[in-house]
Amino acid sequence: MKKCKELKSISESVWEKNPITFQILGICSALAVTVQLNVAMVMAGAVIFVLSFSNLLISFLRKWIPVRIRIIVQLTIVATLVILADECLKAYLFDISKKLSIFVGLIITNCIILGRAEGFAMQNRPWPSFIDGLGNGLGYGSVLCVVAFIRELLGSGTLFGFQVVPDAFYEAGYMDMGLMVLAPGAFIILGLLVWAQRALSGYREES
Repeated sequence: MKKCKELKSISESVWEKNPITFQILGICSALAVTVQLNVAMVMAGAVIFVLSFSNLLISFLRKWIPVRIRIIVQLTIVATLVILADECLKAYLFDISKKLSIFVGLIITNCIILGRAEGFAMQNRPWPSFIDGLGNGLGYGSVLCVVAFIRELLGSGTLFGFQVVPDAFYEAGYMDMGLMVLAPGAFIILGLLVWAQRALSGYREES
């Protein structure tokens, strides 16, 4: 029963209450780091790590965190995890780390992470908080990967840096969509994903 509840919480965060398509949070990184699928996947992994473990740690400490300085404590925990993630990327995935540039550091200011810390981890026990962070991280990461898949395929004819569009297509006159490697292309795809998610889930804005 408990496992079913946890799976339901994760599935809701990935689909029905996705932080990007439903809550419209974390848009900047979704536009900036989705030109290549491998870069988007690494960014997604970093956010999942930071979001899950910041929720866990903040929930552990919630009874000892003074109310007046709770935001400072939350930021300190998040910043520590972001630095750890950034150093690991520089050590083991240096090329991708360079492509991500400042965006890993900007995870600290990601409103999804601070929102879950304040709205969920501060009011709930550690394990549910970890599951909440994991679900929201997977929801964020899934959108990043879908956007990156479409942008890289249509914009460069590649996936993970390898050409997948046959040379015969180019010889027949096929051209990559240059718009897809620009931010407006990402914005269009993201808008279509928001529309598709809300149409399929039957969500309607309250008037």
